[in-house]
Amino acid sequence: MENLFDAAESCLSACEIKEKLQLTEQTAQAWRDGLLSLESKNAPKPVDEPGHPDNPILVSPGDVPKRRMGTPAGLVALIHAIAHIEFNAINLAWDAVYRFRDLPQQFYSDWVQIAIEEAYHFQLLRQRLNELNSDYGELPAHNGLWDMARRTAFDPLVRMALVPRVLEARGLDVTPGIIERLRQAGDDRTIVVLEIILHDEVGHVAIGSHWFKYLCQQRELDSEQLFRELINQYFTGQVCGPFHYEARQKAGFSAAELSALEHLKETAARAEKPVL
Repeated sequence: MENLFDAAESCLSACEIKEKLQLTEQTAQAWRDGLLSLESKNAPKPVDEPGHPDNPILVSPGDVPKRRMGTPAGLVALIHAIAHIEFNAINLAWDAVYRFRDLPQQFYSDWVQIAIEEAYHFQLLRQRLNELNSDYGELPAHNGLWDMARRTAFDPLVRMALVPRVLEARGLDVTPGIIERLRQAGDDRTIVVLEIILHDEVGHVAIGSHWFKYLCQQRELDSEQLFRELINQYFTGQVCGPFHYEARQKAGFSAAELSALEHLKETAARAEKPVL
């Protein structure tokens, strides 16, 4: 029987968009059908860069086109940026499956499901770009999400704390405001896509919260204290609001964690260096 880890590595390393999407669907179905085991003799290898197409060209965050929605070009830039996040999220999901071993079977089921949903989100956004006479890859993008994947590859606990609960959770905060501006502009088509994504991302962040707290419990660590420490270590001066409290609470954030984020927001404001 083939194993899930090798299949996840194939998804992760696929460069062409069509191939990555097809492998994602095939692997998820094989896992659901019980055709993939969790037994592998091969330890996970470092992945400096996951498979991705030649375009978009990857640049520093400051060189990414501005996302103003008042013009057709600005709308395309916004949707392209979100599509790039979702494409990276496919890779992040498969990397979590591939990299972190000896965890409960449900961990792998959760992240396989996330990979499928991120692929669906990407396809919705790409379709919207096509409707606007554009496509994914036509604009430059940055690689911030994968940079954090590299930095957290050594420990699933740190990965669960910082990728779903910080970087991906930022989407819970900013998407409602984007939807409202699109509503004012009368762009119902893009709103439908973003509402689907927002709904699903609450679940994705909740999965990150669950496994972060599970791993803390296994190691007899205080999850709230450790979350604060990790935020301070990795994101000092780089966290800003506003925070979508209702969505974050649904996604597993405690009152103490939200209070800690507020404190860090104030610190970031004083530092005048917010990037999240």
